Amino acid sequence: MSLARPWNRDKKKADDTVALEGYSRETDTRPYLGKWAWLVTLMGVTLTCFHLYTGYFGTLPSQLQGAVHLGLALGMIFILYPATRGKGNRTQVPIYDVILAFAATFTAYYKILFYEEVLRARVTGYSTLDLTTAVLGVLFVLEATRRTVGVPIVIMAGLAIGYALFGNFIPTQLLSHSGFALSEISPYLWFRESGVFGTPLQISARFIFLFLFFGVVLMHTGVGQYFNDLAFAITGRFTGGAGKAAVVASCLQGMISGSSIGNTVASGSFTIPMMKNARFRPEVAGAVEASASTGGQIMPPLMGAAAFIMVEYVGVSYREIMISALIPALLYFVGIFIGVHFEAKRHHILGLPKEQLPSKRRLMLEKGYMLLPLFAIVSTIMLGFTAQRAALLGIACAFAVSLIRKDTRPSLIGLLKIVEQGARVALPVIAAVASAGIIAGVVGMTGLGSKFAAGIISLADGVLILALLFTMLACIVLGMGLPTTANYVVTATIAAPALINEFGLAPIAVHLFVFYFGIIADITPPVCLAAFAGAGIAGANPMKTGFTAVKLAIGAFIIPYAFIYNPMLVMVDATVPGLLATVLFALLGIMGVSSAMIGHLIRDSLPWERLVLLAAGLAMVVPELVTSGIGLLAMAAVVWIQSRRPAHANLESLAS
Repeated sequence: MSLARPWNRDKKKADDTVALEGYSRETDTRPYLGKWAWLVTLMGVTLTCFHLYTGYFGTLPSQLQGAVHLGLALGMIFILYPATRGKGNRTQVPIYDVILAFAATFTAYYKILFYEEVLRARVTGYSTLDLTTAVLGVLFVLEATRRTVGVPIVIMAGLAIGYALFGNFIPTQLLSHSGFALSEISPYLWFRESGVFGTPLQISARFIFLFLFFGVVLMHTGVGQYFNDLAFAITGRFTGGAGKAAVVASCLQGMISGSSIGNTVASGSFTIPMMKNARFRPEVAGAVEASASTGGQIMPPLMGAAAFIMVEYVGVSYREIMISALIPALLYFVGIFIGVHFEAKRHHILGLPKEQLPSKRRLMLEKGYMLLPLFAIVSTIMLGFTAQRAALLGIACAFAVSLIRKDTRPSLIGLLKIVEQGARVALPVIAAVASAGIIAGVVGMTGLGSKFAAGIISLADGVLILALLFTMLACIVLGMGLPTTANYVVTATIAAPALINEFGLAPIAVHLFVFYFGIIADITPPVCLAAFAGAGIAGANPMKTGFTAVKLAIGAFIIPYAFIYNPMLVMVDATVPGLLATVLFALLGIMGVSSAMIGHLIRDSLPWERLVLLAAGLAMVVPELVTSGIGLLAMAAVVWIQSRRPAHANLESLAS
């Protein structure tokens, strides 16, 4: 029996789209393209085929690869995404957007058409046409980003350009610089390797696109629904089974989607009603889905798009990024799982009846082959092949899997739609990394990175915990307006070097630190878009859902500090005994903190017990034997006290 059977899948797909609107600009495309639909299909298929070809036969020189990548993406964006969000603007493609599409594509392809001349101009000087193209190219990127991602990142990029232009007027010596003319800034950002076409866009053009396409192919094979069914089969019968199944399903789906909001809606349209039917409160149901879906970006093998940029910034292989990220990601999901368990125990929410659950045996025998693409991509990376090769093998395996069953076997038209959808999914990421390249380019051009680092060190006065707190706040605030990828590029460029150089921290630990806090902005009030999306499906109060998500995902605020102070968690200088002890205490610490947040351990907790559990949990996360031992004893004391308390004791009378 499949849990999905009572639902109409076409209706669910339409409901997903409606639910996403208002929370993510990524889905706010024109549904009717009229006579221009063929052009979008042609550009989308061309873009995907280009990446498949260069992934197999080898990429072009970086500037040419990036130009094709960005040029086609800009053309598609101006046709697909309206300038404003009014319904009237979404029903037709105005001629000015078609003109903008061709003009934007030309500005990127200018680098291809005049490749040799542009390279020589770095020495001989840029012509008026070069400068005009560069200015227009930057403006087109900013407008495309506004349409696909939103205004905040455009404002940041605009402020960065303004800083480059007028930095000489800043009175503070710490931030001021000599100032640059527009004729210096525009070619630097457009024709050099450190601006729009810098590392973020290059990684997008080489790796990220292929992995996004892999996720699209997997979803079209029905893997997402299979993950839901498998999660319910494994955990559905236990206490709070519907909530625990939602955590497992979102973890599995998040590995291939990489989008907090998209995953919240895709999984949540199924899991949230199930949790509500099981008597989880609406805000809890929405929060469980949002917090678990957000964690998909930190869960190997695919993680979020920024993980591929981390490869270049840290200078290690993607295999090493996966290995380093695995234990923290598992701790994150175990923390949410524990929180759901305590919430269910506190409100006496039982598991689902056996007749409502699919059969594990039947799922594995009939559809177990759906896991093959994931096994293929993980094993390929672990064997030392490049990320591009792994993605290509995963895509080929996913297509092969889709041919096994008639209901997932695509027709020729269906295949074209999948290939086009692969390009569509990548558009917001391409626009975001291009704008992030503007910010990173200005940082390099003006020396802002070293100035910001000096500012953090000065404010922290050489105290590591203060520097970490300031960096965390910067990541969360930036994450409230920037996509994760752009947020990571900015913080990895500005804040990470300060922590690495001043305090001698492990680079992988620092980069994962800023990566984590950029991601959890999606569930951190007041701008917690994933939580808002979950609340919309659950019919709950958005802010209550956001604060509940923070309580459930409290481990995400602790784990990054744990692996900074004990990099063994990210496999730096790890030994087997040390790693086992570290993971054990980290699990117990997260359990203590989660119990304090929910208010239940083995019984409902008194206020003072919650404080003790919070302190004990934090103490056990600290990589120091004495503090961990004290925390363990304190937690054991609370367990002993609660075990002696009657199950239905009146807490109010005990507290008084």
